[in-house]
Amino acid sequence: MDRKEVESLVSAQNQWRMRECINLIASENRMSPLAEKMYMSDFMHRYAEGSPYKRYYQGAKYIDPLEEGATELAKKLFRTDQAELRVLSGGTANTAAFSALGGHGDLLMSPGLAGGSHISHESFGVAGILGYRVEHAAFDESEYNIDVDASVKKIRKLKPKVVTLGGSVILFPHPVKEFREACDEAGARLLYDGAHVLGLIAGGQFQDPLREGAELMTASTHKTFPGPQGGIILGSTDEETWKRVQFRVFPGLISNHHLHRIPAMAIALNEMLEFGREYAVQTVRNAQALGQSMHEMGFNVLAENKGFTKSHQIVLDVRKNGGGKDCAETLEKAGIILNKNLLAWDKADDAVNPSGLRIGVQEMTRIGMKESEMKEIAALIKKVLIDRKPPAEIAKEVAEFRKPFHETQYCFRD
Repeated sequence: MDRKEVESLVSAQNQWRMRECINLIASENRMSPLAEKMYMSDFMHRYAEGSPYKRYYQGAKYIDPLEEGATELAKKLFRTDQAELRVLSGGTANTAAFSALGGHGDLLMSPGLAGGSHISHESFGVAGILGYRVEHAAFDESEYNIDVDASVKKIRKLKPKVVTLGGSVILFPHPVKEFREACDEAGARLLYDGAHVLGLIAGGQFQDPLREGAELMTASTHKTFPGPQGGIILGSTDEETWKRVQFRVFPGLISNHHLHRIPAMAIALNEMLEFGREYAVQTVRNAQALGQSMHEMGFNVLAENKGFTKSHQIVLDVRKNGGGKDCAETLEKAGIILNKNLLAWDKADDAVNPSGLRIGVQEMTRIGMKESEMKEIAALIKKVLIDRKPPAEIAKEVAEFRKPFHETQYCFRD
């Protein structure tokens, strides 16, 4: 591959995903132009091992106040005295937190794949690599959420070392308050993985895990929170536990923490302090509007009895439409990008062709779409999956639909 091929592929990607597609991947977002400008700086070439003003390298006189200031912004936004920005992803954040709270031979209870666990919560992911035994909370398919009573009984009976809530498929708030009492009785540590809903939490539109009883909250910084790709750990725990978390981050897991993320994160934190509530409110409204529209058009949108969602996500059972694999691939040909997803009744080996689709509206909300556009998106998906229109034909409609929507909203103007 020569230089021209590289440039051509990058240019094609930018045109396709930023101008011609409806991006509905629930784990993606876009930074503001100002955050992108801060991201593309000399910091991307530099090292600053350690923490502000306590570095193992020289040349950190500008990253020190930036990192310190960004950390203070995170503490302000999430109303906590403990914030760690050096982790490079939500998975890395979970690795640091899980290893600080327990380890080999201990029992960890997660929501499970039925409950929307991230792979890092499971025996085949980070939890297993760290030597945890993994059990799953009980799940109520009719509510499409954690079964509180049955799960509390499991906590009291099994006495896990760590209990984690939150995850990758999360339509409704998880029972943090209810689990806190059971965890206290069992001697368990309670963690919340807010990777998907961090922006909604920042905007006060989902739940507040640290106030509800979670000791630690891990998250990604690029899903409903529209910052640079990376991770964060927020705490409301004792000082000794927090020191263990930070020691796992550095020197345990990370040497250099990709310094160019930090000024971009500082901009994103400021934007969420300024615009976060408005953005989170519209995101949830859009998800509910999309769920209602798709339901009315004949799709099996889960959790109809609960208004479909209180997050940025909706989940569809598309077995009658050809299954998750076929639907996702066909929609991609039409310029509608989302992902196939395991549903509560699927087995782990159904991952190649699961029953469901997971849809997130946070990125399209970020470029100014509202409820009326959600109805149009539902109609475009219907044309592909129910009416069986040629995907290439719909791709033209999608590109036309996207033309007015390309400027990032809910952000500072450079």
